[in-house]
Amino acid sequence: NKRKRHRVLPGFGLSMGYTLVYLSLIILIPIAVLFLKASTISFAEFWETVTDDRVVASYKLTIYTSFIAAIVNAIFGTLIAWVLVRYDFYGRRMIDALVDLPFALPTAVAGIALTTIYAPNGWIGQYFDSIGIKVAYTPLGIMVALTFIGLPFVVRSVQPVLQDLDQQYEEAASTLGANSVQIFIKIIF
Repeated sequence: NKRKRHRVLPGFGLSMGYTLVYLSLIILIPIAVLFLKASTISFAEFWETVTDDRVVASYKLTIYTSFIAAIVNAIFGTLIAWVLVRYDFYGRRMIDALVDLPFALPTAVAGIALTTIYAPNGWIGQYFDSIGIKVAYTPLGIMVALTFIGLPFVVRSVQPVLQDLDQQYEEAASTLGANSVQIFIKIIF
């Protein structure tokens, strides 16, 4: 007697089939085509391409802007998470909801919105432009966009950790003479 196993998810086969087709069309096939195209050139052509001055400049720009944005996100994401966990104030729920805004926006829409806002004639860009700082289409603009997109990931990752962190550690550091900045850097961060 063969007993039929019941799955938790009805239509598992159809769901799995749809998932595999979707992943194949969107991710696997384009990556396979990329590797197939790269395999048609010689190693010398490949090396010439990846060491071209413009390509190397793009590597440097990517690493530099990502590193700076990661540092900014680590500091300010932790600080925002700490404020949201430790303090109860008017507008806290609004700020908590605003943290999730980049999750709600498609990346392309966020990029277009940030470009429009920080353009020389944009809402915020006009003030930077008046003092000679150009944000849109510069490394600074890339860092702003990376920070905007990455900040919610930091806040939402750190928030549960801070909620579980016992306030006794902060109180003990304060009792031992640590000021607020020292407590934040040495205990929380």
